[in-house]
Amino acid sequence: MAHISLNSEQIDRVKATAQVIADEIQTFIDQHSSVSVERAVLRLFGVDGVCEDDTPIPNRVIELVQEQGELERGVTPYFAKAMLSSGRDPQVTADLIQQGKINSSMFSKLAPEVIRKKENELAQTALEVLQKTRKKKLEKQQKVPVPPQPWRYIIVATGNIYEDRTQAESAVFSGADIIAVIRSTAQSLLDYVPYGPTTEGFGGTYATQANFRIMREALDKAGEENNRYVRLVNYSSGLCMAEIASCAAFEDLDILLNDSMYGILFRDINMKRTFIDQYFSRLICAHAKIIINTGEDNYLTTSDAIEAAHTVTASQLINEAMGKKAQLTDDLLGLGHAFEINPQVENAFLYELAHAQLARQLFPKAPLKYMPPTKYKSTDIFYAHCLDSMFNLASVTTNQGIHLAGILTEAIHTPLMQDRFQSLRNINYIFNVAKNLGDEIEFKKDGFITKRAQTVLDETEVFLDEIKEMGLMSAISAGKFAEISRPENGGKGQNGVFPKDRDYSNPVMDLLEKPL
Repeated sequence: MAHISLNSEQIDRVKATAQVIADEIQTFIDQHSSVSVERAVLRLFGVDGVCEDDTPIPNRVIELVQEQGELERGVTPYFAKAMLSSGRDPQVTADLIQQGKINSSMFSKLAPEVIRKKENELAQTALEVLQKTRKKKLEKQQKVPVPPQPWRYIIVATGNIYEDRTQAESAVFSGADIIAVIRSTAQSLLDYVPYGPTTEGFGGTYATQANFRIMREALDKAGEENNRYVRLVNYSSGLCMAEIASCAAFEDLDILLNDSMYGILFRDINMKRTFIDQYFSRLICAHAKIIINTGEDNYLTTSDAIEAAHTVTASQLINEAMGKKAQLTDDLLGLGHAFEINPQVENAFLYELAHAQLARQLFPKAPLKYMPPTKYKSTDIFYAHCLDSMFNLASVTTNQGIHLAGILTEAIHTPLMQDRFQSLRNINYIFNVAKNLGDEIEFKKDGFITKRAQTVLDETEVFLDEIKEMGLMSAISAGKFAEISRPENGGKGQNGVFPKDRDYSNPVMDLLEKPL
């Protein structure tokens, strides 16, 4: 591919600075846990289902453990003792706990070494869940071809998983490589994972393990019929990041929306809760071979795409540093950005090529997630289709990894199947006729694109140095990202964060933190 001439030493400096920023956050993470992390542990042990009042059993068990003053030590030792007392499997044991038939008063006669052995057995069970999904996905990819990047990404979001399935199958037959099921509006603010298949929702379909299973089966079948591997996407942002990652691992999902700051900035979720939850969710993704998609593209919905380009790049670097702390490899880092420059700006396409090429060169092995123009679309579908065409050209020229389809009716209604068909037809055409354009062109050493990319990199370095001095939590509080300020001790979910006791035990995390 054509390359912009950038200073490798400067790239090393900005990555090192991002690492320092991530190190500070990791120190806090290592000292704390959250109710959602502990619920995710239970799910990996095999605990699922709901109580008579429809409260998810993982939630109820954690509430009871917390009421008994045991949660600061981690749920695993408590649950290991409960299993030893019950002599039953994890699901039945959890049922007995939530029914009040098992509690801490029954554990006094259990020997520490026996408890620890049971903890390690449970942790090994959890690890095997992640190893199994990793193996199953690989086996599927050996049966049918994996399409080349950029992968064509289409969204479905009706509220009814069965209608979503029909629309997803149609998109696969039109050329989609990735299907994303958009979650119902504000699900990220629910402090529990809904249970079972859903046939109604607002602004999307609830993310549940049952819905994951229904869509996974449909895409596997459609992929075999079209002789290519089709990836499934959902969201593990919000108050249940790690739990959703656990559910996704059970059902062989390929990609999860998972960002270190999105929930803080755009959903007002407490930053401490978010950082703790994203770390454990990413450890799960790393071992389950699930690509994460980050949300830097959202910054440009509230900030100018030219003036704030460096904040997108800085966030990508921070997300990369945090992701690698959670064992994510380059091929699992779907770092986000977007084509959101005002089309009235002269040479807007050149600006965009500079931004997209800079991202490609900073993260050469990452399957970058590239978002289409939405901010400046109107009800003129022909103009919208033209904007999407330029976006498609930028994507294939700079070899992006995950290409979200721009839809010509974006500003009018939830896309219909024929809208997605037209979108995919446009993508297929441009990706074919310009397939090797990026290999044939060169960027002028002192040209517009090279200078613009260098300017963004320079601004990113200055910005990251500022963040390093302030600390990331203080920087977010000061509104340094997306022009949105969030207080360090405010937002939703903070009461679910707790400091780890000196005897805290989470052998699942201990296993996942070992190098792959």
